[in-house]
Amino acid sequence: VLPFPSQVVYNRVGKCGSRTVVLLLRILSEKHGFNLVTSDIHNKTRLTKNEQMELIKNISTAEQPYLFTRHVHFLNFSRFGGDQPVYINIIRDPVNRFLSNYFFRRFGDWRGEQNHMIRTPSMRQEERYLDINVCILENYPECSNPRLFYIIPYFCGQHPRCREPGEWALERAKLNVNENFLLVGILEELEDVLLLLERFLPHYFKDVLSIYKNPEHRKLGNLTVTVKKTVPSPEAIQILYQRMRYEYEFYYYVKEQFHLLKRKFGLKSHIRKPRPRPEFFIPSPLETEEPIDDEEEDEKWLEDIYRR
Repeated sequence: VLPFPSQVVYNRVGKCGSRTVVLLLRILSEKHGFNLVTSDIHNKTRLTKNEQMELIKNISTAEQPYLFTRHVHFLNFSRFGGDQPVYINIIRDPVNRFLSNYFFRRFGDWRGEQNHMIRTPSMRQEERYLDINVCILENYPECSNPRLFYIIPYFCGQHPRCREPGEWALERAKLNVNENFLLVGILEELEDVLLLLERFLPHYFKDVLSIYKNPEHRKLGNLTVTVKKTVPSPEAIQILYQRMRYEYEFYYYVKEQFHLLKRKFGLKSHIRKPRPRPEFFIPSPLETEEPIDDEEEDEKWLEDIYRR
């Protein structure tokens, strides 16, 4: 019998499929009877020490079992004397995440015009219709560092140096992934992420994949797709890659760990015929190999993770 974690935190990264997952969690919380604790705060990921203490206190006193979700950089519960929860998260290709966010802030999604107007009410018209290539090539703040250093701080944490693009934040983020996160998946392989979540956390995610594949749920999910996205020029894309090199090093590290996890549980990466893509996109350096035999029992390995 696997240990049942009664405290789970999904500190969701913006524009990495989190709205899709939250839709699933709302259904699952009713189906399985756990307490889904969500936050309406979307734009405050960095907290003062007092704010961290207050949030950790509020989370820790929620009715258990709970799953807490909010856009917030990693919180170290043990630093403030709390029990460290089980962390989960999902990330995606950094350039694709940035582009999704850029156009979502301007044009929203299929749920309607009012959605993005509420999120960016003060955006001037000339800013709203700013060409993405101009933004990148002319080094507008939105398209340059430190704004592009976005994913790593969600795993690095609340330390001021976590906001500075560099090796220190990158290595600390990797360490936290290894020591504090049960699973960090990649959005490009979402179905496999859901399969593993169901395997690791069945009390929360049992039947999640069948719900996700339900046509009625797919209709809801399609409403969260960002509209009016365009692809920047090859020159602009290359500049983004250079500016986001730490983000890509982290992304490929997480992707490699995720693929190793899939191999351990016998999940193959079903390589479909790729869609036509511009040549300037950097291909992934890692493909999942055939599943390997491992003498260690899966359940024992999971227990070790829960004890961390």
